Amino acid sequence: MALTIGGVNIPNAEEKFVEMSHGTTRYIEAGTGTPTILLHGVGYAEGGHNWFLNIGPLSQNLRVIAIDALAWGKGQGFLEQEYSFAYLVDFLREFQDALGLEKTNLVGHSMGGWLGSLFGYESPNRLNKLVLVASGGAMPRQLKSMVEFQPPTREMLLDQQSKTVKSPLVDQEALADYRFAMTQNPERLTAYRNVLAHMNNMETRSRYNTVRRFQHITVPTLVVWGKDDQINALEMGEMTHAGIPGSKMVVFDDCGHFIPTEVPDQFNAAVGEFLAD
Repeated sequence: MALTIGGVNIPNAEEKFVEMSHGTTRYIEAGTGTPTILLHGVGYAEGGHNWFLNIGPLSQNLRVIAIDALAWGKGQGFLEQEYSFAYLVDFLREFQDALGLEKTNLVGHSMGGWLGSLFGYESPNRLNKLVLVASGGAMPRQLKSMVEFQPPTREMLLDQQSKTVKSPLVDQEALADYRFAMTQNPERLTAYRNVLAHMNNMETRSRYNTVRRFQHITVPTLVVWGKDDQINALEMGEMTHAGIPGSKMVVFDDCGHFIPTEVPDQFNAAVGEFLAD
Protein backbone atom coordinates (compact mmCIF):
# COMPACT_ATOMS: atom_id res chain seq x y z
CA MET A 1 0.00 0.00 0.00
CA ALA A 2 1.27 3.47 -0.86
CA LEU A 3 -0.11 6.99 -0.71
CA THR A 4 0.85 9.40 -3.50
CA ILE A 5 1.08 13.16 -2.89
CA GLY A 6 2.59 15.55 -5.38
CA GLY A 7 3.82 12.64 -7.47
CA VAL A 8 5.75 11.23 -4.50
CA ASN A 9 4.89 7.69 -3.43
CA ILE A 10 4.92 7.20 0.34
CA PRO A 11 5.35 3.44 0.91
CA ASN A 12 3.04 1.72 3.38
CA ALA A 13 1.29 5.00 4.20
CA GLU A 14 -2.43 5.15 4.82
CA GLU A 15 -4.86 8.02 5.19
CA LYS A 16 -7.07 7.49 8.25
CA PHE A 17 -9.76 9.29 10.23
CA VAL A 18 -10.51 9.24 13.95
CA GLU A 19 -13.58 10.49 15.82
CA MET A 20 -12.91 13.16 18.43
CA SER A 21 -15.06 15.51 20.49
CA HIS A 22 -15.23 18.12 17.73
CA GLY A 23 -15.80 15.59 14.92
CA THR A 24 -13.36 13.74 12.67
CA THR A 25 -9.63 14.33 12.33
CA ARG A 26 -7.58 13.01 9.43
CA TYR A 27 -4.08 11.68 9.80
CA ILE A 28 -1.53 9.92 7.61
CA GLU A 29 0.20 6.94 9.21
CA ALA A 30 3.17 4.83 8.18
CA GLY A 31 5.77 2.62 9.82
CA THR A 32 6.25 0.97 13.19
CA GLY A 33 8.21 1.89 16.28
CA THR A 34 7.90 4.82 18.66
CA PRO A 35 4.74 6.83 17.83
CA THR A 36 5.80 10.19 16.40
CA ILE A 37 3.27 12.94 15.70
CA LEU A 38 4.13 15.43 12.96
CA LEU A 39 2.27 18.75 13.31
CA HIS A 40 2.28 21.22 10.41
CA GLY A 41 2.38 24.99 10.29
CA VAL A 42 -0.22 27.62 9.48
CA GLY A 43 -1.50 28.10 5.92
CA TYR A 44 -4.93 27.60 4.39
CA ALA A 45 -3.86 24.68 2.17
CA GLU A 46 -1.80 22.95 4.84
CA GLY A 47 -2.34 19.73 6.77
CA GLY A 48 -0.74 16.40 7.53
CA HIS A 49 0.22 16.16 3.86
CA ASN A 50 2.83 18.89 4.43
CA TRP A 51 5.18 16.11 5.52
CA PHE A 52 4.94 14.11 2.28
CA LEU A 53 8.73 14.26 1.79
CA ASN A 54 9.40 13.21 5.39
CA ILE A 55 6.85 10.52 6.25
CA GLY A 56 8.49 7.79 4.16
CA PRO A 57 12.09 8.23 5.36
CA LEU A 58 11.13 8.77 9.02
CA SER A 59 8.74 5.79 9.00
CA GLN A 60 11.63 3.42 8.32
CA ASN A 61 12.31 3.43 12.07
CA LEU A 62 9.29 5.16 13.62
CA ARG A 63 5.51 4.98 13.66
CA VAL A 64 4.87 8.28 11.92
CA ILE A 65 1.49 9.99 12.39
CA ALA A 66 1.09 13.23 10.40
CA ILE A 67 -2.11 14.88 11.59
CA ASP A 68 -4.36 17.68 10.41
CA ALA A 69 -4.49 20.29 13.17
CA LEU A 70 -7.91 21.38 14.37
CA ALA A 71 -9.53 23.42 11.52
CA TRP A 72 -7.09 22.19 8.87
CA GLY A 73 -6.97 19.58 6.13
CA LYS A 74 -9.78 17.10 5.56
CA GLY A 75 -10.95 16.92 9.16
CA GLN A 76 -13.74 18.84 10.82
CA GLY A 77 -13.33 21.99 12.89
CA PHE A 78 -15.38 24.24 15.10
CA LEU A 79 -17.48 26.49 12.89
CA GLU A 80 -19.41 28.64 15.34
CA GLN A 81 -17.03 28.72 18.31
CA GLU A 82 -14.01 30.87 18.99
CA TYR A 83 -10.72 29.07 18.75
CA SER A 84 -8.07 29.25 21.45
CA PHE A 85 -4.65 27.83 22.18
CA ALA A 86 -6.30 25.86 24.96
CA TYR A 87 -8.38 24.01 22.33
CA LEU A 88 -5.47 23.63 19.93
CA VAL A 89 -3.08 22.17 22.50
CA ASP A 90 -5.65 19.92 24.19
CA PHE A 91 -6.52 18.64 20.72
CA LEU A 92 -3.11 16.93 20.74
CA ARG A 93 -3.79 15.18 24.05
CA GLU A 94 -7.22 14.09 22.89
CA PHE A 95 -5.71 12.76 19.68
CA GLN A 96 -3.23 10.71 21.71
CA ASP A 97 -6.12 9.41 23.83
CA ALA A 98 -8.22 8.57 20.76
CA LEU A 99 -5.39 6.41 19.38
CA GLY A 100 -4.56 4.93 22.79
CA LEU A 101 -1.12 6.57 22.90
CA GLU A 102 0.16 7.27 26.40
CA LYS A 103 3.34 9.01 25.14
CA THR A 104 4.67 10.07 21.73
CA ASN A 105 7.42 12.03 20.10
CA LEU A 106 6.22 15.35 18.71
CA VAL A 107 7.71 17.18 15.71
CA GLY A 108 6.18 20.62 15.13
CA HIS A 109 6.88 23.08 12.33
CA SER A 110 6.20 26.81 12.75
CA MET A 111 2.71 26.98 14.31
CA GLY A 112 3.09 23.27 15.07
CA GLY A 113 6.27 24.09 16.99
CA TRP A 114 4.47 26.81 18.93
CA LEU A 115 1.81 24.30 19.95
CA GLY A 116 4.55 21.74 20.62
CA SER A 117 6.32 24.13 22.99
CA LEU A 118 3.10 24.71 24.93
CA PHE A 119 2.44 20.96 24.96
CA GLY A 120 5.94 20.25 26.28
CA TYR A 121 5.40 22.82 29.03
CA GLU A 122 1.96 21.53 30.02
CA SER A 123 2.26 17.77 29.48
CA PRO A 124 5.87 16.52 29.60
CA ASN A 125 4.52 13.18 30.85
CA ARG A 126 2.89 12.68 27.43
CA LEU A 127 6.14 13.18 25.48
CA ASN A 128 9.24 11.13 24.78
CA LYS A 129 11.11 13.69 22.67
CA LEU A 130 10.28 17.06 21.14
CA VAL A 131 11.49 18.58 17.85
CA LEU A 132 10.80 22.28 17.25
CA VAL A 133 11.21 23.27 13.60
CA ALA A 134 11.32 27.04 12.94
CA SER A 135 8.74 27.27 15.69
CA GLY A 136 6.65 30.32 16.51
CA GLY A 137 5.61 31.75 19.84
CA ALA A 138 8.79 33.44 21.05
CA MET A 139 8.10 36.86 19.53
CA PRO A 140 4.80 38.65 20.32
CA ARG A 141 4.34 40.30 16.92
CA GLN A 142 1.60 40.11 14.32
CA LEU A 143 2.24 38.51 10.94
CA LYS A 144 1.21 40.41 7.83
CA SER A 145 0.20 37.18 6.10
CA MET A 146 -2.43 36.59 8.79
CA VAL A 147 -3.71 40.16 8.90
CA GLU A 148 -4.12 40.31 5.11
CA PHE A 149 -5.25 36.71 4.53
CA GLN A 150 -7.28 35.93 1.44
CA PRO A 151 -7.99 32.40 0.15
CA PRO A 152 -5.22 31.50 -2.31
CA THR A 153 -5.76 30.63 -5.93
CA ARG A 154 -4.17 27.51 -7.39
CA GLU A 155 -1.66 29.73 -9.18
CA MET A 156 -0.69 31.39 -5.91
CA LEU A 157 -0.12 28.00 -4.29
CA LEU A 158 1.96 26.84 -7.25
CA ASP A 159 4.11 29.96 -7.12
CA GLN A 160 4.64 29.68 -3.36
CA GLN A 161 5.52 25.99 -3.35
CA SER A 162 7.94 26.38 -6.27
CA LYS A 163 10.09 28.40 -3.84
CA THR A 164 9.69 26.19 -0.78
CA VAL A 165 9.40 22.59 -2.08
CA LYS A 166 12.80 21.73 -3.49
CA SER A 167 12.92 18.06 -4.34
CA PRO A 168 13.34 16.66 -7.87
CA LEU A 169 10.87 13.92 -6.89
CA VAL A 170 7.97 16.38 -6.74
CA ASP A 171 5.43 16.97 -9.49
CA GLN A 172 4.67 20.62 -8.75
CA GLU A 173 1.47 20.67 -10.82
CA ALA A 174 0.10 17.58 -9.06
CA LEU A 175 1.04 19.03 -5.67
CA ALA A 176 -0.73 22.30 -6.49
CA ASP A 177 -3.84 20.35 -7.46
CA TYR A 178 -3.74 18.39 -4.19
CA ARG A 179 -3.25 21.47 -2.03
CA PHE A 180 -5.84 23.55 -3.88
CA ALA A 181 -8.42 20.83 -3.31
CA MET A 182 -7.90 21.39 0.43
CA THR A 183 -9.15 24.95 0.07
CA GLN A 184 -12.43 24.13 -1.65
CA ASN A 185 -14.57 23.26 1.37
CA PRO A 186 -16.36 26.58 2.07
CA GLU A 187 -17.00 25.64 5.71
CA ARG A 188 -13.28 25.55 6.39
CA LEU A 189 -12.90 29.23 5.55
CA THR A 190 -14.94 30.28 8.60
CA ALA A 191 -12.94 28.00 10.89
CA TYR A 192 -9.61 29.13 9.46
CA ARG A 193 -10.42 32.80 9.82
CA ASN A 194 -11.45 32.18 13.42
CA VAL A 195 -8.08 30.54 14.07
CA LEU A 196 -6.18 33.42 12.51
CA ALA A 197 -8.18 36.00 14.46
CA HIS A 198 -7.22 34.31 17.72
CA MET A 199 -3.64 33.44 16.84
CA ASN A 200 -2.75 36.88 15.51
CA ASN A 201 -4.31 38.81 18.41
CA MET A 202 -1.57 40.60 20.35
CA GLU A 203 -3.11 39.73 23.70
CA THR A 204 -3.13 36.06 22.68
CA ARG A 205 0.45 36.25 21.46
CA SER A 206 1.56 37.79 24.73
CA ARG A 207 -0.38 35.35 26.91
CA TYR A 208 0.84 32.27 25.04
CA ASN A 209 4.38 33.48 24.50
CA THR A 210 6.70 30.50 24.85
CA VAL A 211 9.80 32.21 26.30
CA ARG A 212 8.91 31.94 30.01
CA ARG A 213 7.82 28.34 29.43
CA PHE A 214 11.06 27.15 27.83
CA GLN A 215 12.84 26.57 31.14
CA HIS A 216 10.10 24.12 32.18
CA ILE A 217 10.39 21.89 29.10
CA THR A 218 12.20 18.87 30.48
CA VAL A 219 12.00 16.31 27.66
CA PRO A 220 14.93 15.87 25.24
CA THR A 221 14.47 18.61 22.63
CA LEU A 222 15.96 19.31 19.20
CA VAL A 223 15.67 22.82 17.75
CA VAL A 224 15.87 22.95 13.93
CA TRP A 225 16.20 26.22 12.00
CA GLY A 226 17.01 27.62 8.58
CA LYS A 227 19.74 30.24 8.57
CA ASP A 228 17.82 32.39 6.09
CA ASP A 229 14.37 32.15 7.71
CA GLN A 230 12.45 35.33 6.84
CA ILE A 231 9.36 34.45 8.91
CA ASN A 232 10.81 33.28 12.22
CA ALA A 233 14.32 34.70 12.25
CA LEU A 234 17.28 32.63 13.40
CA GLU A 235 17.48 34.69 16.60
CA MET A 236 14.17 33.07 17.62
CA GLY A 237 15.77 29.67 17.19
CA GLU A 238 18.80 30.69 19.22
CA MET A 239 16.50 32.03 21.95
CA THR A 240 14.56 28.75 21.92
CA HIS A 241 17.74 26.67 22.14
CA ALA A 242 19.16 28.81 24.94
CA GLY A 243 15.92 28.69 26.90
CA ILE A 244 15.26 24.93 26.87
CA PRO A 245 17.63 23.13 29.25
CA GLY A 246 19.87 20.59 27.53
CA SER A 247 18.39 21.14 24.08
CA LYS A 248 20.33 20.51 20.88
CA MET A 249 20.25 22.74 17.81
CA VAL A 250 20.77 22.18 14.10
CA VAL A 251 20.94 25.11 11.66
CA PHE A 252 20.78 24.54 7.90
CA ASP A 253 22.58 26.95 5.59
CA ASP A 254 20.88 28.16 2.38
CA CYS A 255 17.51 27.34 3.89
CA GLY A 256 14.51 29.43 4.88
CA HIS A 257 11.39 28.73 6.90
CA PHE A 258 10.10 25.60 5.18
CA ILE A 259 12.89 23.25 6.23
CA PRO A 260 11.08 19.89 5.84
CA THR A 261 10.52 20.56 2.13
CA GLU A 262 13.45 22.86 1.33
CA VAL A 263 16.14 20.43 2.54
CA PRO A 264 14.19 17.19 3.10
CA ASP A 265 17.16 14.82 3.00
CA GLN A 266 19.14 16.77 5.60
CA PHE A 267 16.06 17.32 7.73
CA ASN A 268 15.08 13.64 7.69
CA ALA A 269 18.61 12.59 8.62
CA ALA A 270 18.89 15.03 11.55
CA VAL A 271 15.44 14.32 12.96
CA GLY A 272 15.71 10.57 12.41
CA GLU A 273 19.01 10.45 14.26
CA PHE A 274 17.66 12.49 17.19
CA LEU A 275 14.52 10.38 17.55
CA ALA A 276 16.32 7.06 17.28
CA ASP A 277 15.87 5.05 20.48
